[in-house]
Amino acid sequence: MKKQLLFMAIAGLFTSIASAADLYVRDLGAGGSYATISAAITAASDGDRIIIRPKASSLPYVENLIIDKSLTLVSEINFSRYVLQGTITISPLAGRVVTLHNVSSNFALSVSAATTGGRTTLNVYNSLFSSITADKANTSLNMSGCTTSTVALSHGRCTANTCQQFAVNGSTLESNPATEDIEIIANNITSGGGGIIVNQKNYSFRLLNNFLPSGNISVNLAKNGSSNEIRNNVINYGTYSALYIDVAIGTAATFMVLNNELATSSTTSSYAEIHNNNTGTATVYAFNNISASTFTTIGTIAASGNIGNVTLSINSSTYTVTGTGIVNGGAIDDEYADIDLTRNDIGNFGGSDSWANYWPTAVGNKPQVNYLNTPRRIYTGTTEMNATGSGYSK
Repeated sequence: MKKQLLFMAIAGLFTSIASAADLYVRDLGAGGSYATISAAITAASDGDRIIIRPKASSLPYVENLIIDKSLTLVSEINFSRYVLQGTITISPLAGRVVTLHNVSSNFALSVSAATTGGRTTLNVYNSLFSSITADKANTSLNMSGCTTSTVALSHGRCTANTCQQFAVNGSTLESNPATEDIEIIANNITSGGGGIIVNQKNYSFRLLNNFLPSGNISVNLAKNGSSNEIRNNVINYGTYSALYIDVAIGTAATFMVLNNELATSSTTSSYAEIHNNNTGTATVYAFNNISASTFTTIGTIAASGNIGNVTLSINSSTYTVTGTGIVNGGAIDDEYADIDLTRNDIGNFGGSDSWANYWPTAVGNKPQVNYLNTPRRIYTGTTEMNATGSGYSK
């Protein structure tokens, strides 16, 4: 019986693999392909891949796409984007996974509604959109290497993107929550106002190694009992608090704020590098942060090792910050060590999630890392040290 069950499982695996198909889309349906992406979507089955050839002279496919299946859309030419003149709308369904590679569009990408009975997952890599809206309940957005104006999500992992703002929304509890934290890592966020806005109460979150040369981070809703991390960011905001935590009284959340370059030029009493507006149950720890002005806090904050009045220079072209105390100025704990295993540098090039992982100096026609987690501790006993990484071809 065991052998029979094993044979059936193997046969089912090969049947599943064999059932997936590649459908081609080319201009005017050349070579027996589909002439439009919409026609290929209609003909496709769950698990298929649609391979789209960029048109000559960057001419666009002029169509609005509704994706109502688990599909992967990729470019037929490596390292080249196909141009779409139209919107992409994802219809949600429990277990649906849609992956988009190499799209160039001046229109919006969105998930149309909340998912019931499970989760919808949207993966977006090396693409351009006017905006990405995936903040419906029970939806995960994973994006890397993309350029857009605003990103709205309820859950997911976003690495190495250029955008104006991340809005992490979720004011009601999800019925089918994911098991992973929200991670916003190594992004270039260009907004002159709220760069990262957290307004959700379903997940712990990690905001790591982001570069905000003219915006701030604000947390308005947090998961009760959550442990959250705001580390190695460059936050330069001259008109309000660099980090503003304003979760509701009664929300017992913890925020670890360390190894950041936090700067505000304001000297009025209502502005600070870190502002905890919850005087009851939110616990904020602030360690090893630096500021160009006198380092100030408002509210109940356990602060240590923070340094103010440091000469800093922020370069929005090279995405770097230089100044006294940045190199080896972060936490001594080896958990936060740099990728060369020296003491943590302050800012977006420090620690395991350094920009060096996600933004190589000579990108060329190379794959792109979209996640890398390399723990710094060597454990003893039965606990292993596991490194996790993934990438994608452009």
